[in-house]
Amino acid sequence: MSEAQGTVTDPGRVRFGALGAVVGFLVFVELTSGVIQGFYTPLLTDIARHFGVPDADVNWLEGGQAMVAAIVIPAFAKLGDMIGHRRMLLVSTAFTALASAAMPLSGNFWLFLVAWSLQGFYVVWLPLETALIFSRARATGHPSALTRRAAGLLVGALEIGVIVAALSAGQLIDVIPLPFILWIPAAAVAACFFVILFGVKESPELHGGRFDAVGLVLVALALLAFTGGLFLLRVNGPGSPLVWLVLVVGLAMFYPFVRWELRHPDPVVDVRMFADSALWPVFLTAGLFGVSVLGAQAPLSTYARTDPSVYGYGLGASSGLTSILIGVYVLMLAVGALLLPVVTRFVTPRWALVGASGLVAVGYLMFLPFHATFAQTVTNMVIAGLGSGALVAALPAAAASAAPHGQTGVATGLTNSVKTVGGAIASAVFGIALATHADGSTAQTAGSFSGYLTVWTVCGLTALAAAIALLFVPRTAFSDTGAQ
Repeated sequence: MSEAQGTVTDPGRVRFGALGAVVGFLVFVELTSGVIQGFYTPLLTDIARHFGVPDADVNWLEGGQAMVAAIVIPAFAKLGDMIGHRRMLLVSTAFTALASAAMPLSGNFWLFLVAWSLQGFYVVWLPLETALIFSRARATGHPSALTRRAAGLLVGALEIGVIVAALSAGQLIDVIPLPFILWIPAAAVAACFFVILFGVKESPELHGGRFDAVGLVLVALALLAFTGGLFLLRVNGPGSPLVWLVLVVGLAMFYPFVRWELRHPDPVVDVRMFADSALWPVFLTAGLFGVSVLGAQAPLSTYARTDPSVYGYGLGASSGLTSILIGVYVLMLAVGALLLPVVTRFVTPRWALVGASGLVAVGYLMFLPFHATFAQTVTNMVIAGLGSGALVAALPAAAASAAPHGQTGVATGLTNSVKTVGGAIASAVFGIALATHADGSTAQTAGSFSGYLTVWTVCGLTALAAAIALLFVPRTAFSDTGAQ
């Protein structure tokens, strides 16, 4: 069968049917996820002022949630396959709700940091939702097509939630004091818990078995050490011996983890999936994609605010104009996600992934010659945003389609884990690049132009590498005509 023919029996036009109600409730969950991810961003300076800490301490917030994600994603993804994706979705939402409610009650910054970090349990929502949908869609005979369509809707809802929350928070902070405004996302997460409780049915296929606690401890320690080393790299710089010691220890700790998992009859992470012909390009793409989708957004904002009359580069945009730029990018993420099932009516999922990665590469590489005006920057971000949105939706759906039976949650969770690691690496590297001029001197207030060139080049080349890696995927992978 030709690759074009593969789309005939894997139609994007397949209807949700009875699955539609579940997808509808999960759309609300992702809207709530968008609220969490968008609401606090305009308030970070206000949070720093409220607790009397310098702006640099806000970096601890990002690091705290990354640490929680390192443990939560592999644990909850595996437990979802074992005892139920809906059950673990409820547990993670309960933790997120309690943490969200603790944030406005925090008396100092460090208690706020703990609550903020625990709020990071939401990171496992999309992988669990994707696994749940794929599991329930198996009975239709078109699980891959339905999961892609649902993932597009979920990610579209997520990005819409980000936009609405960010715009709302920016307006409300002028009329509502900070501790009180923080109850808004807490209320949204609490409502989300009851939506899942009463509206979402459990996966029909549960793997069961005994949980691999040793494997979880080993992978959590390795990820914590490695991501902690990356955080130290960004804070202390590459000249600190402690940074490299922690990074080497983190990498070395993956060796006993892999050895243990290969011997375990039911590992928390089946590392053999990294050798699967359909899955390794997906995981590699997730890591490479994390470089741009998680690592390049802060540089985009700071470049837009840099005054060209002072530094010779940047857009000199106001905070309002910068928020419009970021809003356009996030909107394109939603559009890209919603277009994914439409595109797969005409091409196979593999080519949709290749095309999306190509758009990300083109968008960022266009920055190299075209970065002088607001219109050029918007054009670049529209192209990159369309591809990024499609990838956010496509990667967990592709992992679910190619995963071994009983490992759907683990596979979708791994896309998030690897993407987070890719973003953490990029964030550290980009931070150093922006702090250093091409001649090796240290940048003062604004990031160096050579640093921005590095960001755009790395984002473009990693996306191009992802597109090339995806060419090695079997022709009918991720489709309902492929081997399931």
